[in-house]
Amino acid sequence: MDTTKAETGSTDDLEQAVAVFTSVRPQLFGIAYRMLSSVTEAEDLVQDVWLRWQTYDRSSVDNPPAFLTATTTRLAINLLQSARVRRETYIGPWLPEPVDTSTDPYLGAERGEALEYAALLLMEKLTPNERAAYVLREAFDYSYGEIADVLTSTEPAVRQLVSRARKHMTSERKTPVTAARQKELLTSFLTAAKTGDMAVLEKLFAGDVANVSDGNGRHRVARKVIVGALPVAKFLHAMVWFWDGVELDWVTTNGLATVVIRQGGLTFGMLTISASTDGIDQVLWMLNTEKITDRSLPARLAAETRFGDVTKPGSTRS
Repeated sequence: MDTTKAETGSTDDLEQAVAVFTSVRPQLFGIAYRMLSSVTEAEDLVQDVWLRWQTYDRSSVDNPPAFLTATTTRLAINLLQSARVRRETYIGPWLPEPVDTSTDPYLGAERGEALEYAALLLMEKLTPNERAAYVLREAFDYSYGEIADVLTSTEPAVRQLVSRARKHMTSERKTPVTAARQKELLTSFLTAAKTGDMAVLEKLFAGDVANVSDGNGRHRVARKVIVGALPVAKFLHAMVWFWDGVELDWVTTNGLATVVIRQGGLTFGMLTISASTDGIDQVLWMLNTEKITDRSLPARLAAETRFGDVTKPGSTRS
């Protein structure tokens, strides 16, 4: 046997494997992130899929993109079970890890569905199979037959999964405002919050607005969700000290306008809102800097970001 030809063939095969994987990687990450609500776990899962793809008998695969999608989805379903167990020990409210969508608004999908924080939080209540079916159908426009192949199920069963997921999502979620309107409301919110103007804040809020702070037990980070226009306005009025010396950088995460919160050159949080025609219905604080990753920020900020603590902005994260 000509070893040179064999080696060349092996190299060509690996290069082709790399090319195929690279072409679908954004979609694989988009699926994994929507399933797990975690940038870190999604990146690890996609890396696992790549390692499996390297060592798999690729000659037996007729449709590599479909194979890689199925592998990603099935692994995500398995990981979702353990992820939910870990979240039971989380201190205080839990929020999805923010992901930068400035360069890829749909995160590898046909549509930007199942990407905003409100949608991700609602999907936490779905079963893993319902979540997978919903994500593949609503965001990636997979046919029911294709989803059935991924889930090793039947088309009628998949239709039921998607139907149940849709009913849950639509029954509990208000109609969101446009991205432009969301940014306007966030701008108005920041102006009022910095001055502690309760009257303006109450006017901006929906009656059942929720203030959610993800800090995983950090000192002086609220460990309970605060609900109601007046209670949230009072909370923010008492928090006016928070804004002293704070610098804000505007970014886009999960399709929404978001601000990165800094002090003394150190990042210690991110803030965004979700809103409907009733007004701001969620104020979402990410104050657990372990969940702010390079994928949370555009490259211009990620490269220079150092982290501090919300209560001690001058300290660095170990």
